Amino acid sequence: MLHTERRETIIEILKTKDTASIHELVELTGASEATVRRDLSKLESDEQIKRIHGGASLSRRRRNEPTIAEKSSVNQWEKKKIAEAAASLLEPGECLFLDAGTTTLEMIPYLADRDLVVVTNGIPHVPLLLERGIETYVIGGKGKQGTGALVGIKAIEALREFCFDACFLGINGVHPVHGYTTPDPDEAVVKRTALDLAERSYVLADHSKIGSITFANIGELALAEVITSDRLRDDERTNLKKYTDVKVVST
Repeated sequence: MLHTERRETIIEILKTKDTASIHELVELTGASEATVRRDLSKLESDEQIKRIHGGASLSRRRRNEPTIAEKSSVNQWEKKKIAEAAASLLEPGECLFLDAGTTTLEMIPYLADRDLVVVTNGIPHVPLLLERGIETYVIGGKGKQGTGALVGIKAIEALREFCFDACFLGINGVHPVHGYTTPDPDEAVVKRTALDLAERSYVLADHSKIGSITFANIGELALAEVITSDRLRDDERTNLKKYTDVKVVST
């Protein structure tokens, strides 16, 4: 089988299975493991697939966004460890922006009794912040079904009334070329505005977000430090560090 045919076969396999292991691709293409790995490297460089630990998945510019319930059930332990590491970067008395998202939600237990002020656009975040006695400001705007994020012109206007020591963003895609992305253009504007208003900016991203691209661009990687986990592949980590600071959390 010619390399072009073999790579087309790999794409077709991933279209039907969504993800496949190296072992599966070796069996289905009849090629050696080394050959399959070279094919995957080429397809990833062409942004046709995303390599994951032990295999590959199809690269999609996703527009559909999972609900907060769906996202909460994915990589839970990894998100908790990333959130704990993110919270440790704050000093007592600081003001921060916590955007809507499941990983930023996991930060809240680590923010209590630290004299912090939190501004958020995440409706699910509010009761958890108040339960812990954290001084909380909620920006206005249009509430999104599914994620509980507040977005739109009113949200942006309210956000611009503040300046932050730090902002923490959940992100759907972290890509060396395409930067930070999210499925919703309205939410992208909120995130971009928060980045502009913060002295320090952090993106919280479990390993599944690295290399992904979604619909709406937020900005280039240099705008924020990435906090991710040790489930990231070495080559992904090395590539990211060319564009921004990366904090890797042990999980």
